[in-house]
Amino acid sequence: MFKETNKKFKFETEILRKGAYIDFPADNPEAAPIFLTTAFNVEDLDDLQARYDAKGYCYNRNRNPNRGALINLISYLENGESSIACSSGMAAISTAIISNVKQGDHILSDKTLYGETIELIEETLDNFGVESTFVDFTDLNAVKEAVRPNTKLFYVETVANPMITVPDMDAIAKIAHKNGAILVVDNTFMTAYGFKPLDHGADLVVNSLTKFANGHSDAVAGSVTGSRELITKAHELQVLIGSSLDAFTAWLVQRGIRTMNLRLQKQMDNALALAKALEECPYVLKVNYPGLESHPQHELAKKQFQKGFGGMLSFVMPDDRKKINEFMRKLNLAHYAMTLGGYRTTLSHPVMSSHSTTPEPIRRAMGITEGLMRVSVGIEDTEDLVNDFIQALEVFKK
Repeated sequence: MFKETNKKFKFETEILRKGAYIDFPADNPEAAPIFLTTAFNVEDLDDLQARYDAKGYCYNRNRNPNRGALINLISYLENGESSIACSSGMAAISTAIISNVKQGDHILSDKTLYGETIELIEETLDNFGVESTFVDFTDLNAVKEAVRPNTKLFYVETVANPMITVPDMDAIAKIAHKNGAILVVDNTFMTAYGFKPLDHGADLVVNSLTKFANGHSDAVAGSVTGSRELITKAHELQVLIGSSLDAFTAWLVQRGIRTMNLRLQKQMDNALALAKALEECPYVLKVNYPGLESHPQHELAKKQFQKGFGGMLSFVMPDDRKKINEFMRKLNLAHYAMTLGGYRTTLSHPVMSSHSTTPEPIRRAMGITEGLMRVSVGIEDTEDLVNDFIQALEVFKK
């Protein structure tokens, strides 16, 4: 910032300068200020070089104090050396993958992922000569058999969206590293409060901070965390493609994360109670939640997740669209939203949202039917929440 001067300038000049400076030091506010600036002024070329050398603040797309503060917080939470903060969860996923593959490489992924992640890997990257294979990552033999000589990257979600399967992260990491590949893990559903993939062999962990981390359904953001070497590569790509997170959203997300542990624990407790109630409901065909003894990876989940089984579940109703609509309208608390992880309980219909672009045969093979509903559980009173779902499901009694 230029130094203030007593020299008087004409109106056209002063309108640009007055009010641009802080009269007194303001370097210790209770809440961090928001740096809504595209650039930072420097005194001279020596000052500019010093900022380059120290990776200081010059231009917003490269670095910003709010983004830097969020990066420090995320790196601590995920036990990583460094992070980048991105403009969305998909920006984080794209940057993490693209910075580590090239033409002729092969990506091995879980068959059940967020639909747009599948689209990115299978279609977009295929246009650039990157091959891909999708297998059931809960079947370790299938994973081993799918590895190729050119496999450079494994991609998996901590809890798969929307079927809520749970891969053995330690085992997957060993297979990846034995074959010279890196492991990228999407930790959005569990967050660093529920699970830390880097402690279990992952090389990079991505988060859609839009979801449980922020928790207030008012910010879109993503992050990538890992070793300094891998994050440096990711940051270089991020600067080129312009996927950096803006200052205000970084501020919002950091604010949201301050209460993440409190929210997540309540959401996990509510999710377990709701899953048990839904499993006992005669109108529900199946419930997918790792906290249930009926879940195929229940024992693994108990070992892998120390604080709870996450705030996400899905359940299957009969493929009767009319009845499903009646059920949704009869709910008082949960409502439909094209997102997840907020403090209120929301619903999503994977066939029409997260996996709307996935071909029907592939969806069916995943188990994604018309009657499948994904639930992001909030922090409502447990009894109120459970009772509301059960009364709404009575529409199937008719």
